[in-house]
Amino acid sequence: MAASCGGSYSTGGSGEDATSTPSPSGDFDGNFAIAEHGTFDEPWASAFIPGTSMLFITEKPGTAKIYDTQNKRLITVSGLPQVDYGGQGGLGDVAFLPSESSTTMDRRTIYLSWAEAGTGDTRGAAVGRGELVCAQADACTIQGLDVIWRQTPKVTGRGHYSHRIVFSPDERYMFVSSGDRQKMTPAQDTSNTLGSIVRLNLDGSAAAGNPLASEGSPSDEIWAYGTRNILSMDFDDQGRLWEIEHGPQGGDELNLVERGANYGWPVRSNGINYDGSDIPDHSADDGFTKPVISWTPVIAPGNMIFYGGDLFSGMDGDLIVAGLKTQALIRIAFDGTNAREVARYDMSERIRQVVEGPDGALWVLEDGEGGRLLELRPE
Repeated sequence: MAASCGGSYSTGGSGEDATSTPSPSGDFDGNFAIAEHGTFDEPWASAFIPGTSMLFITEKPGTAKIYDTQNKRLITVSGLPQVDYGGQGGLGDVAFLPSESSTTMDRRTIYLSWAEAGTGDTRGAAVGRGELVCAQADACTIQGLDVIWRQTPKVTGRGHYSHRIVFSPDERYMFVSSGDRQKMTPAQDTSNTLGSIVRLNLDGSAAAGNPLASEGSPSDEIWAYGTRNILSMDFDDQGRLWEIEHGPQGGDELNLVERGANYGWPVRSNGINYDGSDIPDHSADDGFTKPVISWTPVIAPGNMIFYGGDLFSGMDGDLIVAGLKTQALIRIAFDGTNAREVARYDMSERIRQVVEGPDGALWVLEDGEGGRLLELRPE
């Protein structure tokens, strides 16, 4: 599985988007030193286990590994859920509570998302919570994994699960992105959770104070809606939640997530349908919350992170987006709630995931079978 766990470095290419502005003097110049750390089977998500150098990696067919980035060894993981693998479905996100940071592995809470089969050829996203127990040096298991949230309703098809997980900075709430499952119109129907962001307590129950609460209804969970296929969410250093999502043919979006906001899908989009039919663009008077950035042609985002380290000069506070179609890392700078793309760093492969390591290095996963794990540092 891991073809190579070496640390030899090579020079990665870089290149700014034509509309980007030149980097300020002393800013990171876009040249990476890249170390390869093995390959994985359709890697989908990753997260450093807080307080350690251990990177937990999910693989879409339903497996997972832990890579010790310090000692360059692999740790197997058992106790994973049964997933409905196919299309965009399978094992999805992984998340840990920063408050449980510890230098020893031992045991801690783990959250996972995955595509779950239903009845009558239906399926939907699920989120589970369990305990990651590492009693052996080379093996960990997930104990007591229980489903704590399900996308409502389960429907046919194998696309647009979204199922990304992020915790509020105070760890009171868990936000989960729930894709429209390629059904489009449910994103405007708040009697279900398709095409929405839900705000939950850490046990998966609906959080108090959600804007559409109606006791016993799926709307109890909804924080924002009218979204298509959110593949990442993250909080900036001011505590604001952002999401990035796939548009149709054109119209990928970066959005500031606001309580009760309706982002317009599928009534409004800056893209068009795949059959070429028109979707009205966002307009000032349409009543929907507008994207902060919209991309046409699309970038096809994997995930995104707000960079908080100092290894890459000038990058602190910027958003780094993994680009699938663009085969690049995309860098976005902010001025309050305004944002602009400032650079694209060519990676020559589809990039599924990027995370920040404990010392500020970027750890990147390529998409697909045999996707490499790469460690990026300034050249």
